[in-house]
Amino acid sequence: MRVPRHRVAVLALDGLIPFELGIPQRIFGKARTPDMRPLYEVVTVAVREAGPVQTDADFAILVENGPEALATADTVIIPASYELGPVYEEGRLDADLEAAFAHIRPGTRMVSICTGSYVLAAAGHLDGRPATTHWAEAAHFQELFPSVRVDADVLFIDDGDVLTSAGVAAGLDLCLHIVRRDHGTAVANDVARRTVVPPHRDGGQAQFIRRPLPEPRLATTTAARAWALARLHEPIQLRDMAEQESMSVRTFTRRFREEVGISPGQWLTQQRVERARHLLETSALSIDQVSRDAGFGTAQSMRQHLQSALGVTPTTYRRTFRSAA
Repeated sequence: MRVPRHRVAVLALDGLIPFELGIPQRIFGKARTPDMRPLYEVVTVAVREAGPVQTDADFAILVENGPEALATADTVIIPASYELGPVYEEGRLDADLEAAFAHIRPGTRMVSICTGSYVLAAAGHLDGRPATTHWAEAAHFQELFPSVRVDADVLFIDDGDVLTSAGVAAGLDLCLHIVRRDHGTAVANDVARRTVVPPHRDGGQAQFIRRPLPEPRLATTTAARAWALARLHEPIQLRDMAEQESMSVRTFTRRFREEVGISPGQWLTQQRVERARHLLETSALSIDQVSRDAGFGTAQSMRQHLQSALGVTPTTYRRTFRSAA
């Protein structure tokens, strides 16, 4: 029996950023089953009625669906706009947005890209919940919506049925994460390859905030990261990574944080979690063998790290995503 496609509705606000509007169509539109059947249906929806919607560029777009199409959505995505009006200034929806939101069914997954989070917050979807937005707007966002637990250091936040991303390209990270959550790493990685973007970016928004950069003549930590990725199954010490760049441990640690946004130890753990996820989804290896191949050493260690990072045990993760993949 053919499973109905998950329907994604993208709300096109006046003053929208065309790049962000195109992210859901590109990412979800490329997600396929092994026999190349689409997994999602993506539709663009106007706030008031079908017709032209002005962008922040020198052109408008023609949207063929009015707000009533939101009633058919399984996921609603709200990209950023430079014309949020009372949403940005007063933290409230205008009459048109309020009427559009009334079409959304209870239980629909809500997603924002960049300052689309203002719309979710104004609609009450973020009350008492963690959320992120563009780092340059984080302080204003927190002041306008004090009940929201704002985290400006991350690329996106998954709070179950409500997900928010940081600025612009972080929408790619969030949409890939949703595909990974819905259908597993193999499908998300295939979409990333087709889109020519990394399937997972390390670090958070901190790496994009203006700060003094290392002098160009100094070596980076790229070689050390490549060296470590080829040896995740082995014990890796900080000094081993520093030696790959001919740096002291102290200099290497500082340079690594400047470039990646997190410590070498945190990065190694993230990479091992990703390796474990891939093996759990795509292989029949035992939990003990996966833990060794991912570099955790023991099943207990891997269980603790996956529970911390993903909120589930390796067995539960495999049962969920191996069948989905």
